[in-house]
Amino acid sequence: MSAGPTVSAPIYSMTGFARITGRVSESLGFTLSLKSVNHRFLDLHMRMPGGTESLELQLRRELKQKLIRGHIEVTLNLDRGQSSEASYDAGLIESYLSAFHAASARHGLSGAPDLNSILRLPGIFNGDDRGSERGSEEEARALEAAVLKELPGLIAALNLMRTQEGSALAAELIACLDRLQQFVEEAATLRADVRQAYFERISQRISEMLNGSFDRDRVLQEAALLAERSDVDEEITRLRTHIDHFRSLISAGGEIGKKLDFLLQEMNREANTLLSKTGGIAGNGPRITALGLGMKSEIEKAREQVQNLE
Repeated sequence: MSAGPTVSAPIYSMTGFARITGRVSESLGFTLSLKSVNHRFLDLHMRMPGGTESLELQLRRELKQKLIRGHIEVTLNLDRGQSSEASYDAGLIESYLSAFHAASARHGLSGAPDLNSILRLPGIFNGDDRGSERGSEEEARALEAAVLKELPGLIAALNLMRTQEGSALAAELIACLDRLQQFVEEAATLRADVRQAYFERISQRISEMLNGSFDRDRVLQEAALLAERSDVDEEITRLRTHIDHFRSLISAGGEIGKKLDFLLQEMNREANTLLSKTGGIAGNGPRITALGLGMKSEIEKAREQVQNLE
């Protein structure tokens, strides 16, 4: 079993979560959270209260500088503390009552205002979120400053979790790569036998087609050429090269997700070619076919993991 990979730079998973809370004043607190999942590009999805448009623009700018890929959900919730005793806006109630009596007199209507209905109107109670969600400009500036002050720590917490996830993914990828290399090396040891079996198969078929009347040397020359073209040595060599490159990218760390995905596509192409060349060959051909299928299985497992890497 291979030890975990040693990397020069962090490898980030695109999966992570972090949350932080803070206070602007005794009556206003906030919770800011970041949730990240895999995505081909950086996709910021903001869930912000009304009146925080300026803060949203600043958060977008900061996050774009710190994060590279992933679907990032940014959620800001405000906590407006309630006083121990309910208080109401007497002036606002008086204005509602004045408007009620004026409308009644103008249109010749009778009836008394309903206090329960008045108390349900927006902004009647002091500190009511419905009436004060946007707050004052001074409060908005204070909220921006408080949130932006906490943002670096929040991003660091998110990246810490993403680094831990990335390290686990890198270890799984190395394990897949070890198994893949075992398949490749075993196929390399069987290559010569398969080439000879292919040569004999072609010779026999040509002999049957010509009913025994042929230039033996010419037939053997053509058979040898076809066998050479069907040799899997090039595929094995390229697979070894791709595996070495894959390992070096993981060791270097950093933003490697797309590069690893491309390498795995190339490996899959070589495995497909190897399978096409060895299908139906006697001797060790079935074993190489099984090895090729094993290669494709490990490559597919690795591709699933790579999709989560930044």
